Amino acid sequence: MKNLTLKPGRAAAVLASLALIGAIVTAPAAASATGPVTLEATFTSPSYGWSKVERWYDSNPGFIPAQYPSDGRLDQTGQRLTFFGAAKPNAGRFLLSYGPGWSTNPKTIPVLLVPGAYETADYAYANPSTSPIGCGASTCPTTGLMQSLATAGYKVFGITFPHIVGNNYNDAEQIRDAIDVIKAQTGASQVDVVAWSMGTLASRMYASSVKQSWGTAYAGDIRKLVLIGGPNNGWDYTFRHGTWPAISTYPECGGGTIGGTAAIWQNCYGVLYSHPELTAYVTPSGDYFPGIRQMLKRWDSTYPINLANPDAWTTYYGGTGSYGQSYGIDYAISQGSLIGTVRSSTIPSTISTYLLCGNNPNIPSWNNETDGPSDGTILLNSCSDTGAIGAVAGNVTLNLNHIRLTWDST
Repeated sequence: MKNLTLKPGRAAAVLASLALIGAIVTAPAAASATGPVTLEATFTSPSYGWSKVERWYDSNPGFIPAQYPSDGRLDQTGQRLTFFGAAKPNAGRFLLSYGPGWSTNPKTIPVLLVPGAYETADYAYANPSTSPIGCGASTCPTTGLMQSLATAGYKVFGITFPHIVGNNYNDAEQIRDAIDVIKAQTGASQVDVVAWSMGTLASRMYASSVKQSWGTAYAGDIRKLVLIGGPNNGWDYTFRHGTWPAISTYPECGGGTIGGTAAIWQNCYGVLYSHPELTAYVTPSGDYFPGIRQMLKRWDSTYPINLANPDAWTTYYGGTGSYGQSYGIDYAISQGSLIGTVRSSTIPSTISTYLLCGNNPNIPSWNNETDGPSDGTILLNSCSDTGAIGAVAGNVTLNLNHIRLTWDST
């Protein structure tokens, strides 16, 4: 079990304009122990309804260093830049946000909210209108699941990772760290974990002790695990849709937010460009989008590739097409997909696990997943798959897209 040392102590332009400075105050003396996880700073004036935000640092030397594209698309911005103290934080740091009533609300089991790729606790759960990838609707709410749960009497917390598409081994360890902090602060022995999208993978990894040698095994401290829009049996979107994901990624084609594309080079308006740092692969330039690669699994035997998409065959299976070049999904999977590993490590039956999926493939301004039933990005057959789950307490599909699953009142 990891100990604690509690020491005193839809656009970047929109986010940068927010009033984001919080005051650093002395940390509460809620626990006293020794160990590698240290409270570095507390901010008492955060935006979006949180009561406070803490920056924690896990000094475990095993953390896999995070790499960030030089164009800043994965940098922390807005209040998270203030709280992390760096646009490209060290892999051992994470933010823990506290919802209103975190110490006084009557529900005895606290809730930890875990965001997905390109998201933070702010975007996903507190103010969906600020998300750079959109809120999944033409009109966006300014409050989310955090406020709803707090109003219902829950003690709510949210984690924000240093790298928004980072390595899931790191994320799983920081979920464990956050649970330790929450237990120390509330006196609870267990926590309910609500995770969305890529965050479901890291949450499953901690719950089923999928870790590297430096990681921490599951400690029996999750009561309920709610997996929202999760790639429970993998995901092949970024390879399945030909050149479209590359167009949304390459800056010369107009992309600038997402990444992890299959295209090692791409034709943008008649000129060839190469951005290995924006791909899902490990290349000599580095490994910038490990979280994308770790979710990969082939689904082409169930849902054949749509050859109407430009470069559909070469993008998925590898080769040079009319517009770009791909190493193929098998190559990316061989570099470290975690789906097979996770599905060979069962979530304990002591955890009540719930699946919440969507079947509305209409996300505004996205190239939606329509090759099979989906929520716009995750295939329904993957999200609703119960493999390697010891105790399925619920498995519900709603007529919602991937992003609305986190905030729609349904």
